[in-house]
Amino acid sequence: MSTARDEILGRIRTALSDVTDADPARDVPVAWQYGRATDIADVLGLFVERVEDYRAVVERVPLADVPDAVVRHLRDTGASTVVLPVGIEAAWRAAVEASGLEVLSDEPALSHDELNRVDAVVTAAAVGIAETGTFVLDHRPDQGRRALTLVPDRHVCVVRADQVVTDVPEAVGRLAASVAEGLPLTWVSGPSATSDIELNRVEGVHGPRTLHVLVAV
Repeated sequence: MSTARDEILGRIRTALSDVTDADPARDVPVAWQYGRATDIADVLGLFVERVEDYRAVVERVPLADVPDAVVRHLRDTGASTVVLPVGIEAAWRAAVEASGLEVLSDEPALSHDELNRVDAVVTAAAVGIAETGTFVLDHRPDQGRRALTLVPDRHVCVVRADQVVTDVPEAVGRLAASVAEGLPLTWVSGPSATSDIELNRVEGVHGPRTLHVLVAV
């Protein structure tokens, strides 16, 4: 036993014989900058593909067509009532209000019971991440408070093309200002889903059961 141990430690000492600094960050320089975009040929295409992998409905929509697309996707989810954050785009609000859907405002804040009776919520986003198929909410006025995006059963989220980054480190860089302001961050990768020990999939436990993502280009 001791011979094997001595042999292993001897090999480690030999491998480390040319290390002059105990701190690997200084001893082995890495030509990489945190937060820099990675080499992805089609960032938007990968984002759409990865979000779809999570069983979300995704559509690329011209920016001018977003209001009509929001209403169409709300109807596709079967929603009849929808809550809108106070800071949502005026054109989106006008389109939803003109659609005949029952629209609720979160000002003053709705109770959890009231939110639980609402079918859907529409929000903007802070960042989209291509590599993971994730979008992040920092809960500014166009996204509403966290409960607004966790309690209703359906979520229609609009992510602008210029908000989609390559990977998580680049996203974290984009979110630095939000963190500095003390804003909460909610990272969403597909509709809410979990599995028990027998791998039975249960949806809607800790967030919306149905997710529609509009990528505004």
